[in-house]
Amino acid sequence: MTFKTKESRLFIILGSFLISNAILAEFIGVKIFTVEGSLGIPKFDINMFGVKDLSFNMSAGVVTWPIIFIMTDIINEYFGVKQVRFLSILASIIICYAFLVVGFAMGLVPSDFWINQNVSGEALNMNVAFNGIFGQGMWIIVGSITAFLIGQMVDVVIFHKIKKATGERFLWLRATGSTLVSQFIDSFVVIFIAFYINPQYSWSWQMVAAIGLVNYTYKFLVAILMTPLLYIIHSIIDRYLGKDLALRLVKEASGK
Repeated sequence: MTFKTKESRLFIILGSFLISNAILAEFIGVKIFTVEGSLGIPKFDINMFGVKDLSFNMSAGVVTWPIIFIMTDIINEYFGVKQVRFLSILASIIICYAFLVVGFAMGLVPSDFWINQNVSGEALNMNVAFNGIFGQGMWIIVGSITAFLIGQMVDVVIFHKIKKATGERFLWLRATGSTLVSQFIDSFVVIFIAFYINPQYSWSWQMVAAIGLVNYTYKFLVAILMTPLLYIIHSIIDRYLGKDLALRLVKEASGK
């Protein structure tokens, strides 16, 4: 495959979007935002498994995760399981590398003039702020990368099982269905590793189950709402490739 062909350029574009959004999710994920507050609606007071006053407080990483799963399904559709697995492993390696570089940067001795800054009228220790934002705990990093890999591998398997059963019809079913299953696993794996087996937190299984279900509810709704975007991207790609080339790639990806 040379970079001069339409399919090679498409693969590079889709793969770049997948990997860049995966990296972005890791770094912006340190911010926790309130969904209700962002939408300007009253907070939900959810009681589940004995855990009270739950609401939709989400990691900002969820902003880019829907794009990752759409890219995963599109790549799966046109290039097959092996390419998705390759990109998923590559993304995980690059994320690990990124955290190593950030860890090294955190250890650098800051310049005196840079430490104390005035930001929006408030005195701020820039070194503390930098370390606080980028210095995610090792358990969270391991949990996030593990959840990403497991979620991606499950996604591609479910996608092709549905496609094998339904043929080329029902793109929404294989794409959204595989995403809903993989998102369910992702929602619990990261919390289980980062907060349940992590001795620093040692959350109860009730807390893990309750927060995992709340998080999954949000992801479930977003996945459903993103389905039309999947068809739009699919249509754009078909027009770019042309009917014959698009059909050939889809058949090759399916192993036909």
